[in-house]
Amino acid sequence: MEDQTVIIERDRIVEIGPSMEVRVSSDATIIDGTDKYLMPGLAEMHGHVPPSNPGPNAPDYFNEEYVKNTLFLYVSAGITTVRGMLGYEDQLSLKDSVNSGAYIGPNLYLAGPSFNGNTISSPEEARERVLRQHEEGWDLLKIHPGLSLEEYDAMVEAANEVGITFGGHVAEDVGVIHAIESGQITIDHVDGYVSYLSQFVGDEKEERLAEVIRLTKENNVCIVPTMALWETIIGAADFEAMKEYNELKYIPPAVRQNYFNFANDPQTGYTIGNPTEQAEFRTKILSEMNNAGVNILMGTDAPQLFSVPGISIHRELPHMQSAGMTNFEILQSGTKNVGEYFADWDDFGTIAEGQRADLILLNSNPLEDLSVIQDHFGVMVQGKWYSREMIDERLAKIETLYAK
Repeated sequence: MEDQTVIIERDRIVEIGPSMEVRVSSDATIIDGTDKYLMPGLAEMHGHVPPSNPGPNAPDYFNEEYVKNTLFLYVSAGITTVRGMLGYEDQLSLKDSVNSGAYIGPNLYLAGPSFNGNTISSPEEARERVLRQHEEGWDLLKIHPGLSLEEYDAMVEAANEVGITFGGHVAEDVGVIHAIESGQITIDHVDGYVSYLSQFVGDEKEERLAEVIRLTKENNVCIVPTMALWETIIGAADFEAMKEYNELKYIPPAVRQNYFNFANDPQTGYTIGNPTEQAEFRTKILSEMNNAGVNILMGTDAPQLFSVPGISIHRELPHMQSAGMTNFEILQSGTKNVGEYFADWDDFGTIAEGQRADLILLNSNPLEDLSVIQDHFGVMVQGKWYSREMIDERLAKIETLYAK
């Protein structure tokens, strides 16, 4: 739509229309969008925020400053919503800090501490953990590997009773088919599909792929691919090139060194067969899912290996393009699709009256070239405007802080 004026009051879009017809109050703050492009803010649907209350054995860089910088990095790259996928004690208070303006950050939807083989030792414990996290106010449950089938089913039953969703990995004893049929709201990383399909070869593998994709769509399961990160984890990435990523200057030296240590000696239990072939198969799975109309949600698992918060989205986009997704489909995966996922929480993800004012103002058209999102003019979160100049000044301070 061309030549539009968008009126925002507090955190909501209240009016949109042709510039000649929309009345602008004399005391309004004007953001000039002439020759620019306005799009909804993007989402990181598998992100992480460092603990705001780390324990006594936590690394030195786990502090309030690191939390603030992480939240800001998301916003600086146009990420206005983050689904945090590993909760820490007292982390729910971060929502209040962001909503009050004490911290500059994205809208946060947070999973509690994870359900895994180390935290759960019985079905009873799984059930108790669900009830406790629901009572504490977490938005969803996070699944990590290691759960037994009985523990997983107990978690599912309790989650359905109290009305809390669950997503994340697929535990080996559970399997992707059972996870889908149990109502797992997201399956993240695609590794559960790779593990299942690696049992088959030839035509049978193709048939099973089509079947599991059909089940995924029929059960309204969403996929958060995290393609770039997983290529790193399985050892298929170009580590020397990644060591030169410019955005590494925005993270603490100790975190950066952790990345380098992995790159110098990649050890992972997720690699099945040849890493390059597995990466290619992951791309095929995402391509077939997209062709079938599976709901795909943008995510990178930042700040995991070489995935700097916010900026990591722009490392993910080329992988989604390689899977045959159009620029429009990719943009939908981080905007409209996410708004539909969170429809019971709030209204956002498109530019329309009544929607939360999470926006990116761009200098060029992202439908033609997704990379222009990095060259934005400014970002708005909940109606709060952060200009390019302000963002660049803050990024420069973070760079200086973390300089060797």
